[in-house]
Formats: sequence, structure tokens, C-alpha cells
Amino acid sequence: MKNNPLVTFLLGVLAVSAVLSVVLCGLYISNIREYRSLAGQAGAIESRRNAINSLLRDTVEYSKSNSAIDPLLESFGYHKTAIVPTNKPGGK
Repeated sequence: MKNNPLVTFLLGVLAVSAVLSVVLCGLYISNIREYRSLAGQAGAIESRRNAINSLLRDTVEYSKSNSAIDPLLESFGYHKTAIVPTNKPGGK
């Protein structure tokens, strides 16, 4: 049988395609692992932020009955007037 150049070319294309598929599969798996890791970290950050905001709201509520905590709130940059929304009626 003769060596057909078309068969050789197609085998080369198949080999390149197989190698490229393995490389792209590896990159995909690597990116999915990184995404899952970052998603977990983002969830942890979000839960910490919610806990801190809840603590801040509770502290502001406590400062309504005990104003001795106001200097502490102000030292962290929180002012009762900036945190607690006022219920002003809108103008017409």
C-alpha cells in the first residue's frame, strides 16, 4: 500500500486535536477549582460582613439607652446620626 499524504495529514490533525483537548480540559479543571475556592472565600467574607453590620446595628441601638458608648462609636468613625435613618416625610 502506498502512503497517502491525506491520511498522514489527517492523523497529524487528530494528534494535535487530542493534545489540545487534554490541555484545554486541564485548564478548565484548574479554573473550576480556583472558582470554587474563591466562591467559598467570598461567602465567608459576606458572612463576616453581615455579622459586623449586625453588631454595629446592635451597638447603635445600645447607644440609645447608654450614651457612654458614643465616644467609642465615633472613634471608629460611626456616628449615630449617619447610621440611624430618620423617617422624615417627603416634601411635595
